[in-house]
Amino acid sequence: VQLQASGGGLVRAGGSLRLSCAASGRTFSGVTLGWFRQAPGKGREFVAAISWSGHSTSNGESVKGRFNISKDIAKNTVVLQMNSLKPEDTAVYYCAADHLGLTYIMSKMSRVGTRGWSYWGQGTLVTVSS
Repeated sequence: VQLQASGGGLVRAGGSLRLSCAASGRTFSGVTLGWFRQAPGKGREFVAAISWSGHSTSNGESVKGRFNISKDIAKNTVVLQMNSLKPEDTAVYYCAADHLGLTYIMSKMSRVGTRGWSYWGQGTLVTVSS
């Protein structure tokens, strides 16, 4: 599975930004897709994930009510719509994929952390100014 993230940039607090992650590869079918972020000097944090069908999602506590993950199956793309951005949302954002279903990869992540995901794309920088 190959993942290509895009859409990062500079935005003022309270603004919105939309990240996209294009997935491809022979083993792409059926994967769960997710977004993570890593702020300077901090560990990687779970942001959101979506099932292969797009019917089930999970959001991290710090972004609930502000960020929304969705999927364009026809384009093999997962989108992270980020609203009401705060300076503390500043980070490099990564997309990831795994062949486990959403429920199972979330359970695995609770045990082994974000490294439980199998495939990672390059990051895209989001900077929120105050």
